[in-house]
Amino acid sequence: MSSYPLTEEKKKKNDDDILLDVRNLKMWFESRSGFFSQNVHYTKAVDGVSFSIKKGETLGLVGESGCGKTTVGRCIVRIYEPTDGEIIYNGDDTPVDLAQMNRQGLRPYRQDIRMIFQNPYSALNPRMTVFENVAEVLIVHKLASGQELEDRVASLIRRVGLRPEYMRRYPHAFSGGERQRIVIARALATNPRLIVADEAISALDVSIRAQILNLMKELQDEMGLTYLFIAHDLSVVRHICDRVNVMYVGKLVESAESKELYFNPQHPYTEALMSAVPIHNPRLRNKRKRIRLTGDVADPSNPPSGCYFHPRCRYAEDRCHLETPALRLTNPDSAHEVACHFAEDLSLQGVATNTDNNL
Repeated sequence: MSSYPLTEEKKKKNDDDILLDVRNLKMWFESRSGFFSQNVHYTKAVDGVSFSIKKGETLGLVGESGCGKTTVGRCIVRIYEPTDGEIIYNGDDTPVDLAQMNRQGLRPYRQDIRMIFQNPYSALNPRMTVFENVAEVLIVHKLASGQELEDRVASLIRRVGLRPEYMRRYPHAFSGGERQRIVIARALATNPRLIVADEAISALDVSIRAQILNLMKELQDEMGLTYLFIAHDLSVVRHICDRVNVMYVGKLVESAESKELYFNPQHPYTEALMSAVPIHNPRLRNKRKRIRLTGDVADPSNPPSGCYFHPRCRYAEDRCHLETPALRLTNPDSAHEVACHFAEDLSLQGVATNTDNNL
């Protein structure tokens, strides 16, 4: 297996339980303007993001549209080549940096790290049958052929809740939820360890979302999968994720265990996101005020000085305009990290009170 092994110093930093360790990841998109395109501009879609995913857990990555969460996922599966940073994968005995690998070196690791795309209508080739869509990855990686290929695809289709006799049909014959099941079957074909689920249920009807989430949870328990769950629906993230990272304009602004983040947010942006989560108990709806942010999301090609969130933050002070806050640990017990100068001084409202565990 071709690999790019780490130095002894980097190996020591890896925890045995960590499957993926992202360090200072950057993805800047270049654009040019002016006479003979002499002026170079960079859109900092991801700018210095660091986090880790433990084996068998589900890590949520949330934020508004355009915050860079999908770009992070695409860098991890190497659809994009990162501008800078490290993507340390601990799948085998020797940790490797996926960010430094060339196309040939990445090939064996593409079996271990798979992606579920947002739109099931565009994720499948409409000119290929269901069998051909799922079998393609097995053929490319030379994992099965002949009758074994037929049996393996049938088993995958059956495992995601569809009938194997439908394999010869084309994608247009299926509903959105059924197509997403086919996409999941294709992602499972290589027996992966890590799955990047990019808005895996956002394009589906509300009635179908719970079914797909339950399927993903069953597959995780059965196959020992690890998920990076990218989403904007915080009510869904709360129930499926063990930990949650919050992004704003290419940077992480908060990271904590799911329950800790929802009950005790420490960043004003997270507080605003939490205020939009629906409360199902009508007796408690008037106990929390909706926080409506003013202004627009900062432009990643021309971000504001200091804290990127300060133009929209109701707690901002002069320091926020000048100094960029570092992501720092505020609660060692829950590994709660926040990028806010005044995290310890603010008293922010979560999605619910500690006495209401049924929301």
